[in-house]
Amino acid sequence: MDKRRVVITGLGTVNPTGNTVAESWAAVKNGVCGVGPITHYDTADSKTKLAAEVKDFDPAVRVDKRESRKMARFTQFAMAAAIEAMADAGLTPEALAAIDCTRFATIVSAGIGGLPNMEEEHAKGEQKGFDRVSPFFVPMTIANMAAGQIAIRYGLKGYCYAPVTACAGGTNAIGDAFHRIRDGYDDMAIAGGAESCISPLGVGGFTSMKALTAATDPNRASLPFDAERGGFVIGEGAGLLVLEELEHAKARGAKIYAEVVGYGANCDAHHITAPAPGGEGGAACMQMALADAGIAPEAVGYINAHGTGTHLNDVCETQAIKTAFGSHAYKLHISSTKSMTGHLLGAAGGVEGVFTALALHEGYLPATINLKTPDPECDLDYLPNEGLNEQVEYAMSDSLGFGGHNAAVIFKRWEG
Repeated sequence: MDKRRVVITGLGTVNPTGNTVAESWAAVKNGVCGVGPITHYDTADSKTKLAAEVKDFDPAVRVDKRESRKMARFTQFAMAAAIEAMADAGLTPEALAAIDCTRFATIVSAGIGGLPNMEEEHAKGEQKGFDRVSPFFVPMTIANMAAGQIAIRYGLKGYCYAPVTACAGGTNAIGDAFHRIRDGYDDMAIAGGAESCISPLGVGGFTSMKALTAATDPNRASLPFDAERGGFVIGEGAGLLVLEELEHAKARGAKIYAEVVGYGANCDAHHITAPAPGGEGGAACMQMALADAGIAPEAVGYINAHGTGTHLNDVCETQAIKTAFGSHAYKLHISSTKSMTGHLLGAAGGVEGVFTALALHEGYLPATINLKTPDPECDLDYLPNEGLNEQVEYAMSDSLGFGGHNAAVIFKRWEG
C-alpha cells in the first residue's frame, strides 16, 4: 500500500516571544530575545536569576475563566495553542461535525507536567494536612492532561497520548502523529508539546546539576554555539500543529503550510543526561529521518537545531550533523531559536516545529541571535544574529532529551 501524504494545516503557540503565532513569528524574524528576570517567584536565594517566561498571558481570556482554574499552567498554554491551531485549520464546530473525529488523534507532550502545582499543594498539605489539598491536584498535574483536555474540548476520539521523552517529547509527538496518519491509523492529529516548570524546585533542580546559566544579562544568557555560553535558559510555553492527510485536507479546502515527510526516533542508551560521544545517537536519528523521507542529505537546506547552549549538547549536535550530512553539513543553514525562546523542555519541539513550518512557508530562516564568540568546535553555519530570506526545499527540526532520547522530523516546502 502506498504511504499517504501528510500536511500541516494549522499552527498555534504561546511562548516567550509571543502569545500567538503571528506575534511570535514577527518577534523571531526581528531577533527579539524572550529572556528576562524570573518573576514567578523570589530569586533572592537562587543562583539562577533569568528565565524565558511567557508574558501577559491571561488564561481566563485565552481559554476560559472557569475551566482554566482546573488546569495547570502547562495545560493552559496547550489549550490556548490548540484553540489557535484548530481555528487556523478552519476546524469550527460545524467543520468538526462533518469529519470522523474517531480518526482525529491528540498527541501532546509534557516533559514534567504540573510541577509548580505539586510544590504549591505540597506546601498546603504540610500546613493544613494532606487531605485538604485540591481535589483537582492529580488531574491538574499529570503530564497527559494537556492532551486529555484538548481532546475533551473538541470531542477528538482518536488516539490520545502524551509522549514523555524529556526535551525530545514535542518532536516525538509531531513525528508519531505523522506516522499514524501516513500509515492509515488516523486522518488528522493535533500534536506538539507544552511545558511550564519555572518554579523554585524546577529551576533549583537544573541549577544544582549545573545545567542552567548563571548569567544576569538577558542578551548574554541563552547562547547556543557561542564559546561564552554557560548553560541553558529555562523557558515555558506550548507549540501545536494540526496534521492532516493530504486528500482529506484538500477535500475540505484547508490551507497548507508544509508537508511532513520524514521522522526518526531512537535512544543513545548511553547516559541519563549526557549525549553519546560524537553525537552518535543524534546522527543515527537524523539518518533515520532522511531514510524515512526517502531523500539524500543534500536535499535538506535548513535545520532548526536543538541548540540548548550547553557545551555537551552544542558540540555533540554539531558532530551529529557532520556525521549525518557529511560534506553537506558545511552548506547547511542551521539556527537555534532557543537563543530567543530559551529551552522549553517538552514544549521545545512543538514550538520549533511551528517555526520550521513557517520558515518553509515564508522562505525565511531565523537567526541564532546573540552569537558573538563562535566556538571553534561548532564550526557550521549557525546563521549568527541575522536571519536569511531564502527558500529551501526541505527543513529538519531535531530534539535531544535526557535519558538519551533523540527525535527528528523533516518538513517539505508546500508548492500547492
